[in-house]
Formats: sequence, C-alpha cells, structure tokens
Amino acid sequence: MPGLMELTSRRLISTLAGGVAVAALTVGAIDPAYAQAAPTDYKERAPLEQYRIAGEADEVALARSAAPAAISNDAEILTLGASGYQTAVKGKNGFVCLVLRAWSSGFDDAEFWNPKERAPICLNPEAARSVLPNDLNRTKWVLAGAAKPEMVDRTKAAIAAHEIVAPEIGSMSYMMSKDGYLNDRDGHWHPHLMFFLPRMAAAEWGANLKGGAVIADDSSLEPLTVFFVPVTRWSDGTPGPTPR
Repeated sequence: MPGLMELTSRRLISTLAGGVAVAALTVGAIDPAYAQAAPTDYKERAPLEQYRIAGEADEVALARSAAPAAISNDAEILTLGASGYQTAVKGKNGFVCLVLRAWSSGFDDAEFWNPKERAPICLNPEAARSVLPNDLNRTKWVLAGAAKPEMVDRTKAAIAAHEIVAPEIGSMSYMMSKDGYLNDRDGHWHPHLMFFLPRMAAAEWGANLKGGAVIADDSSLEPLTVFFVPVTRWSDGTPGPTPR
C-alpha cells in the first residue's frame, strides 16, 4: 500500500500563498483506501448561488470547525457576501477562520470552478496579515465576474510590483474540519496543519519522502512553499484517518 508521501496524483489548492491565491489544501492520491472518484473537469464557473452556503450561521459553524474550539471560539469569522468575504463575527485572538471556495485553488486545477468545494481554514495572525488578503482579493475578482486569464494576469502583475510577497515568518493555518469538502478525489482528506514560508527546498523539512510525515509544495504562482503536516484528530477531538 502506498505511503502518505508517495504522491501519485498530487493536487494542491494554491494554498494561501504568500501572494495571492489562498490555499485550501488538497493533496490527492495519498492512500487508495481514502481516495474517491477521479475529479471532473470543471471548465466553466457555476452560478454563484451554487458556491454559497444557505445560512450565515451554518457558514460560521463550518468556518469554526477548521480549528479546535480553544482557537476558533475567539477567532474572527468571515463569510461570503455579495462582493467578497465580510466579517460575521469579530475576533479577539488574531486568528481568522473562513470557508474557502474552489477558486482559491491553483489556476490550472481541474476543479477550479467546482461548486461543491468547501474548505474550512483558520489562519494565525501572521498568515491573516500576509497571506489571506491576497485570497480575499481573488474572491472579489471572481464575484465581480473576472475570467480566469484576467485573474492570472492580475496576479502576475501584483507579484512583479511586489504587492504580493513571501508570507511572514511564522505563518500557518489549521485545516482540521471533518465537515469540509476539499475536492472530488479526496473529500475532506486528513486533518492537517499548513505552514507558509518563502520558497525553499522540500528537503529542508525532510518533506515528500517515503515514510515521512511532511508534504511540501512550491508550485503555486505566488512566491512561497507550503508545508502540510497531517495530524491524528479532527478539530472536535475525534480520530482522523491514519496517514499511511
């Protein structure tokens, strides 16, 4: 049986890149025991209502489920509004929790427009300052009707102008919700932590090695490397699937 680090079909949602796109991780093809059907190619955006969650209270609860209650209970909670994410609950600890949609994924991701994707994430203060604003901008572009090629051009221009830079040191996030849906292949995958750093070699963390415990990805357009560390429990304390 393949090990966790034997990534036979990796796909990352351009995770909260230290530039624009946020990262809602989805590392595919970990263990066939947890894999679902291969993803559909979502070539066109769906009607915006399909990306919404019916009630704000439901979206708040799903966003909070990204991290243990000791963190998310005092976090700022964002929900998707008509023109972008907006504050639904003010926070006290500097963390920000929200539910990412599929357009936060890499621009070449086959599920970029998948309306089923719901990726609860809770970012620490450093990531909220240096990573999240870029994803919020992309969401505004989507809701304003921008096409994907235009978003790519805007991202490249922002990087060239140094408006998108590497994430602050210490930037990380929790993705520990068992109620999320990260992609068609892996469902909610594993509970995990994500660490956002300036570009560096995966080997510096001993990542992507057979039998290892860390996954690294530096394929996003933004100037960063994302390290994924699976953990054993969901945010509510129940056991998650065992990494293999």
